[in-house]
Amino acid sequence: MEKKWTLQAKVDQKEIELLSKQLNTLSPSLCNLLINRGIKSYDDAKDFFRPSLEKLHDPFLMKDMEKAVKRLQTAIAKQENILIYGDYDVDGTTSVTLVYSFLSDTYNNISYYIPNRYSEGYGISYQGIDFAHENDITLIIALDCGIKAVEKIDYANKKGIDFIICDHHLPGDVVPNAHAVLDPKQRDCLYPYKELSGCGVGFKLMQAYSIKENIPIEKLLERIDILAVSICADIVPITGENRVLTYFGIQKLNQNPQAGFKAMLEIAQNKKKELTVTDVVFTLAPRINAAGRIESGNKAVEVMLSDNPILANEGGQYIDLQNTDRKELDKSITKEALAKIEADESLKNRTTTVLYQEDWHKGVIGIVASRCIENYYRPTIILTKSKEMAAGSARSVKGFSVYNALEQCSDLLEQFGGHKYAAGMTMKIENIPAFQQKFEEVVSQSIDPDLLIPEIEIDEELDLSEINWKFYKILKQFAPFGPMNMKPNFLSKRVKDNGSGRIVGSDHLKLDMVDFENPGTPIPAIAFGLGNHFDLIKSGQAFDIVYHIEENEWNGRVNLQLSIQDIRVSN
Repeated sequence: MEKKWTLQAKVDQKEIELLSKQLNTLSPSLCNLLINRGIKSYDDAKDFFRPSLEKLHDPFLMKDMEKAVKRLQTAIAKQENILIYGDYDVDGTTSVTLVYSFLSDTYNNISYYIPNRYSEGYGISYQGIDFAHENDITLIIALDCGIKAVEKIDYANKKGIDFIICDHHLPGDVVPNAHAVLDPKQRDCLYPYKELSGCGVGFKLMQAYSIKENIPIEKLLERIDILAVSICADIVPITGENRVLTYFGIQKLNQNPQAGFKAMLEIAQNKKKELTVTDVVFTLAPRINAAGRIESGNKAVEVMLSDNPILANEGGQYIDLQNTDRKELDKSITKEALAKIEADESLKNRTTTVLYQEDWHKGVIGIVASRCIENYYRPTIILTKSKEMAAGSARSVKGFSVYNALEQCSDLLEQFGGHKYAAGMTMKIENIPAFQQKFEEVVSQSIDPDLLIPEIEIDEELDLSEINWKFYKILKQFAPFGPMNMKPNFLSKRVKDNGSGRIVGSDHLKLDMVDFENPGTPIPAIAFGLGNHFDLIKSGQAFDIVYHIEENEWNGRVNLQLSIQDIRVSN
């Protein structure tokens, strides 16, 4: 699939020179990167390169925080039964793990509840409220869900159950009548940082409770690796407060992780000396998610709560098997979905993909939607049958809000919710054809055609001669990388392989890059999935590359390596 290359505008030279002077003659290329990330002064750079927990915001700036803490204090003082309720995905299960483990250190009348993906569906369920009522629970702390559960909160109120909602999703027109609603995305919430994960909102509640109860913040920070996993897995921006929390959470993962995380990493045979956000996303997150996709999110919480290495390992082995099952389902259903598109010219030529098959596994349809976008780059919805209804997961392309598109199709939906780029919905099965048509009409009329071409955003053009260990060691301090602070993409024009280039594996290139006109010391490079460019590489023509810079360790030796993202013929 051909991609468009978009190079960020070069910063004004005077601005670069001023920042370089403030930062002890830091290279112009690195200063350009910093300014494009909003870092324009010495103080900005200090905050960026040296994150500090002192920069966390006062939790009481969040709307309803005072009410939430008072209700929690009252429940504990009166020995009420408290239920910690969270969704079955990574953000939900980590939220439950963090809040439950923190409160249960000092309070016994507390339990947790993860809804079943298949019998209860996403978010707060009537079944969960009934469970609370049957067990004399009078306070539920809902994490990573609840902001749209208007009717269910009314149902709980009638049963004498109070809710504290800790959510980060976009509210609807009506906010539930809960005792307290913590969500920085509420229009009248003045909390300065709006991009917390669901677990992040739960963390702020525990931070506020700690302040009121004079509990040392260190007790809460013992669990900061749990929070970091939620931030990484939920693909929220790694900016502001999230950057600080992730920075210290990743440190804890590397130095002294929870027993459950340690077991999962050992089972996955992760031998990296330093974990990154990417490792969390591709190693820990899928295993935690697999429990809720295949069976029950309770298993993931059990593993994360375990402080016994033997039990943590047993639980980790179990969810690792579930992750293997998930991968097999993902692979087979993706193959079936792509075959449906290939077999139907009308589907191939649409602006959207909406597919339904009643026996597809509900737990992996979101992953399948993402896989389909890798082949057909357009807003995609995968639907399956669930309790006599069609349940679906939507994924979008960069720059287009699938959530807004679903809003315009809401007359055909029973319910929906989510984010700009990912959403879930249910509808009557008989509505699927009409929904397919309307969703196609809404998207095709509103999407910019350029958004249907995958884009590589390039941070900066770089000469290969600028790449050295000094440059890389500063670049490495830009981490943790993630949304709004992605690993920089560099462009180098008119380069060539020094003659040693070869295909490795099924479709990868191993190269040694030099400048076309002025070859210097070759820089090793790997280009995954770009074997189709091998003829160009061997032709001797100059070509352009977009790449990350990374470390590569082989046989005890560490060297710098380019991770090439795309290749094209030089003009």
